[in-house]
Formats: sequence, C-alpha cells, structure tokens
Amino acid sequence: MGTLTLTGVDMFWTDCRFEPASAWETVRPLFEASRDAWRRGDENGALAADEAICAAELVLVPGDGGAPITDFLLRISGETARFRS
Repeated sequence: MGTLTLTGVDMFWTDCRFEPASAWETVRPLFEASRDAWRRGDENGALAADEAICAAELVLVPGDGGAPITDFLLRISGETARFRS
C-alpha cells in the first residue's frame, strides 16, 4: 500500500514519511476515518476505525530484511505516518 521512510522516533512512536502506492486507495478511507474520529474526540468511532484497520491484516515489512511486523498501530495523514509496535 506504500512505503514508510523513517524520519525519527518519539518515545513509543516511530515517525515516517509516507509514499503511497496504488493499493493505498483501497485502505485510505480506513485511515481517514480513524484520523477524523480522533481529531473530533470521538473515541468510540476512532477505536472502531482502528479495529477496521487491524481487520485489514496489513503487514509492515522492514526494508532491512527483518521479520514482518503484524501487531502495530499505524496513523497516516497525508505524507506523514506514525506507527508503534
């Protein structure tokens, strides 16, 4: 769905630049729903959106050949992303 490029680490979160691939359009609405719900303070809506993202069974595949990461939280907004595992 896209490429994450590390830009920094902030406590438990890893900050990245996000470059979408064509598959991004299939999951973009899930991430927008999560972002929008968190911004308006709708915790129930945000958690439901995050569960939908989890149900999509996305995988983070490290470019250095490390083991794929399947248990994580991922936030994407435009060209920026944050994740924690």
